[in-house]
Amino acid sequence: GGLRDVEFAIQLLQMVHGRVDESLRVRSTVKALGALVDGGYVGREDGQILINCYEYMRLLEHRLQLQHLRRTHALPELDDEAGRLRLARTAGVRGEGQESADAALSAKVRKVSGQIRQLHNKLFYRPLLSSVVAMPVDALRLTPEAAQRQLGALGYLHPSRAMDHLSALASGTTRKDRIQAMILPSLMEWLSDTVDPDAGLLAYRKLSEAAFDRSWFLRLLRDENVVGKRLMRILGTSPYIANLFIASPEAVRMLSDGANGPKLLEQDASIISHSLVAAAGRHRDPDAAIAVARSLRRAELARIASADLLGLIDTPEVCRSLSLIWDAVLEAALRAEIRAWEDENHANAPALISVIGMGRLGGAELSYGSDADVMFVCEPVEGENDLDADGDGEAGTDQDAVTWASGIAKRLRTRLSRPSQDPPLEVDLNLRPEGRSGPTVRTLESYRAYYERWGETWEFQALLRATWIAGDKDLGIRFLRTIDTFRYPEGGADRTTVQQVRRMKARVDGERLPRGADRYTHTKLGRGGLTDIEWTVQLLTMQNCHKIDNLHNTSTLQVIEEIRIAGLLSEADVDILRDAWIVATRARNAIILADAKRRDQLPAPGPQLVNIAAAANWDPEDSQGFLDDYLKTTRRARRVVDRVFWGEEVTDAEFGD
Repeated sequence: GGLRDVEFAIQLLQMVHGRVDESLRVRSTVKALGALVDGGYVGREDGQILINCYEYMRLLEHRLQLQHLRRTHALPELDDEAGRLRLARTAGVRGEGQESADAALSAKVRKVSGQIRQLHNKLFYRPLLSSVVAMPVDALRLTPEAAQRQLGALGYLHPSRAMDHLSALASGTTRKDRIQAMILPSLMEWLSDTVDPDAGLLAYRKLSEAAFDRSWFLRLLRDENVVGKRLMRILGTSPYIANLFIASPEAVRMLSDGANGPKLLEQDASIISHSLVAAAGRHRDPDAAIAVARSLRRAELARIASADLLGLIDTPEVCRSLSLIWDAVLEAALRAEIRAWEDENHANAPALISVIGMGRLGGAELSYGSDADVMFVCEPVEGENDLDADGDGEAGTDQDAVTWASGIAKRLRTRLSRPSQDPPLEVDLNLRPEGRSGPTVRTLESYRAYYERWGETWEFQALLRATWIAGDKDLGIRFLRTIDTFRYPEGGADRTTVQQVRRMKARVDGERLPRGADRYTHTKLGRGGLTDIEWTVQLLTMQNCHKIDNLHNTSTLQVIEEIRIAGLLSEADVDILRDAWIVATRARNAIILADAKRRDQLPAPGPQLVNIAAAANWDPEDSQGFLDDYLKTTRRARRVVDRVFWGEEVTDAEFGD
């Protein structure tokens, strides 16, 4: 609503039409606007209002500069009553009745800014629609070629495709088409401020088609500007969230504001998770139950990712919320499979099943692209003799329980992993005993016996993040108490164990990094990245768990805080590790948001990095600054890792400082 909005709108119209109309080739803004009015490019009433507003804003600017005797454009702050009163009086503003002069000035500035903004939209964007929809008489009409040139000037890389989208959106004659034509100028303006307005406009077209039978959709965008602004920011920045909204248009309602702020923040993820399990539980058919769970998960992912992109929640809360929704999906799916088996066999389940979360799921620190690392533990139901897993009517044995539970787990994984329009639901069992070659399900006693006789260091290290997440809670808690002996041994990790952990980490560093990956910008396996920090925290836990009970925690961030409290590392080292973990996680999440594909590698400077920086709430025009900040933060973390994990001192010269 300031001077630049007037000047840019007028100059753009001069550039578009001055090619063939020499009367527009004047340098003065006011004279150029008069020429646009005389030529019929701008309505007379609109032109006069814009001239008056422009001259008034210039008057305020001149009064400010005369007062300060320097170049300035900033109005006095609201709490600077003396400054605002002085400006009001020098600009000829007087209050009426009980209204003070500075209050009258504020009201006048708001009115003038609003008028400029409204006419800016009309002159900048509404003419684009003139070639596809009937507009008011005063509206500028562009040829298709001129409209495409104007779209190009506004930042659209493929103007012809954008015109196709506009035609599809607003070329009809229904009431919905009229509302669409009314709101499109504002939507396109907000889209033009994003990193990829072309993709955003295409996504908005798809979303409008998906929401065609929802009468509230266009009314919401028309009546609540905040929804349109947030939606365009999301569509022009994140294909990941755009796909979620297209698949679940109802989620757009969450972008509005309620009585206490954004609706995106009205409910805690734990409450929504309980709702998901309850809703899925109303269906006896497992496919129907999973379909409901998928739908609610989709809406919750849209909520979490939108709040993340808009800067309304921090990274740890994003990770916690993503983990809770995965927990709920697993709980709903497990109940659905057990319920289906009981209905089919007219019998109660012959065993209990508990799902143990591992890795980042166990630590409640999932990212958008994470799979669910889990283990399944089972136990035969005592006294259950209605029907065992073999169908012979006799009391179930451990092997019967394992056979039955394995079937349940297999069907659960198969049903969840079926291709769909949603982000994948992959259940990973690679952290179970014996890895990929081990059985899918074991009994509690089998787990205990295995870890006691054959457990290896990597398996005990993996158990540091094991926690109950779904299924029978009592069995899950008993499992955790059983493995405490192995993951938190008396006396802590001995020298041999520490050497084995370091040897495993060396193999990970040497073998796991993908071919061609940049070791400095790989968010998971790179230097100072997530793996570096997590292994360091886990090694400190293994060395000190027998002395500090508070280290018995599956969350990396929470253990880092306990390390601070216990004084195992200095305040500076703890802050460096925590900051690096958050920066790497945020970057990893931003890659998914910006690309809708699961990747861990930050790209080299260029358009991809610009998109990722924007998704990480960083100024996209400073994408190099985003990359530099990542490199600086992880470089500091690597120094701590080298000193604490490897027991080495590394000089700055090794990092090019």
